[in-house]
Amino acid sequence: MKKLSILGLFIFALISFNSCETEDDIVFTTQTAEGFVFTNSIIDSYVLTASTSSNLGERFTWASADFGVSTNTSYELQSSITGDFTDAAIVNTTTGNEIAMTIGQMMSVATEAGLDNDPDSAEPNTGSFSVRVRALTGDTGGADDVFSNVLVINVELLEGGGSGSSGIALSTWGIVGSGYNDWGGAGPDGQFYTTSEADVYVAYATLIDGEIKFRENNEWVNDFGDDDADGTLETGGANIATTAGTYKITLDIANATYTMEAYSWGVVGSGYNDWGATPDAKFYYDYTTDTFKVDVQLIDGEVKFRLNNDWVTEFGGDNIPVTAGHYSISINLNDNTYTLEASDVWGIVGSGYNDWGATPDFALTQVQPGVYYGDVATLLDGEIKFRQNNDWAADFGDTGIDGTLDAGGDNIAVTAGLYRVQMDTNAGTYMLNKIQ
Repeated sequence: MKKLSILGLFIFALISFNSCETEDDIVFTTQTAEGFVFTNSIIDSYVLTASTSSNLGERFTWASADFGVSTNTSYELQSSITGDFTDAAIVNTTTGNEIAMTIGQMMSVATEAGLDNDPDSAEPNTGSFSVRVRALTGDTGGADDVFSNVLVINVELLEGGGSGSSGIALSTWGIVGSGYNDWGGAGPDGQFYTTSEADVYVAYATLIDGEIKFRENNEWVNDFGDDDADGTLETGGANIATTAGTYKITLDIANATYTMEAYSWGVVGSGYNDWGATPDAKFYYDYTTDTFKVDVQLIDGEVKFRLNNDWVTEFGGDNIPVTAGHYSISINLNDNTYTLEASDVWGIVGSGYNDWGATPDFALTQVQPGVYYGDVATLLDGEIKFRQNNDWAADFGDTGIDGTLDAGGDNIAVTAGLYRVQMDTNAGTYMLNKIQ
C-alpha cells in the first residue's frame, strides 16, 4: 500500500483489498480537515468467528471536525471493500465521537468481500477492508462535508475459536464512573473481555476513590449497578463505591453477580525498587496473548514478580539476576513462564512530571505492537513530552496541539491531576485522559 500524500485539503490514497489476490491500485480524492483523525488504536489482525459475533470488534473514536463556523455536525462510520470508498457502506451514525463495530459487523464486510470460513477451502480466509469517518455539516450534509484519515482493518475469518490468538475477545461491556473515567467524560469505559464461560466477562482496571457502574457499548441503554452492595447486579441499580487500587472484576451476567478483588502483578527487587521501598512496576493485561506485560528500566540486581505488592503470592522461583537497562517483561500465568528482553521503553518526561528528568520518566508499556499505556499517571501543572529510554535521542511532542505525535515537537501543556495515558505510534496519536 502506498503512503498517503496531502496537498492542501485533499488527500490521494492508494488502498487495495487483499482476499484471494491483490486488486489494481485505485486512486481516490476526498476532502479532509486538519486534525480530524481517528484517535483509537487498532491491532494487527482481527480474528472473526460466528461464536463471538455479538462481541465488540473495535470501538472507533475520532477528534471532532472543525468547520470554522458554528454548525450542527453528525458523523457516519463508513466501510469500504475496494478501499476507494466508491462502494462506501454506512456502519452507523452518531452526533458523538465514537462508534462501535461488532465482530458480526466485521464478518459481514469480510463475507461480502469474498472471505469464507470453510476450513477445507483452498482460498485464503485473510483480507482487509477500510474504514473512515464522514463529518456531515448541518442535518443532512452537503458539499462541505469532510472525511477522516483511513484505517485499514486486517481480518481473518475462522470456523471457530476466539477473536485473537488467545481465543479471548473484547466484549461490549465496560466500567464507567467517577471511579474510572469521570462518568465517560475522561475517555472510554474500562474494557471487559470474554472468558471460557458464556456471559461471564473479566476486566483488569486501576480505579480511584469514587463510584462505578457497568454498562454496554459506552452508553446508558443497558447498565447494571448494585442496590444493596451485596455483589448482586440490578438493572439500572445503585452506583458501586470504589477505593483506589488495581482490581480484577468479574461480571457474571448469567447469574446477575459480580466480584471485585485486588489484583496487580508487579516487578519487585534490588534491580528495581529495593525490594519494595516504592510500589512495584505494574503489569498490564494483553488479551490478544492472555499475558501480562510491563516495560521498565532496571538496575543491576535481582527481581521477582509478585501479586498486589505483597509476598503472599509470588512468581519466579529463585531471584532473577538483571543488569542495568530497559526491558520488556511478559508473564504467562497459564504455563508459569516469563520473558525478559532488552527493549526500548517510552516514558513521560517534563516539568509536569519529573522536572525534565530529575527522576526516571513515567514508563509506558507496549501492550500491543505500537500501542503504549500508562495508568494512572500523576501529573503536575506544567509541560510534558514522550521520550525513549530516559534520553533525548528519540522524543515526541505535539506541534499544533491536535493529538498528533510529532517527532521533536512542541511541549504538551498539562494541569495537575490523575491521567490515563495512551500513545499509538501506528496511528501517530496520543491521549491524555484526565480522570481526576
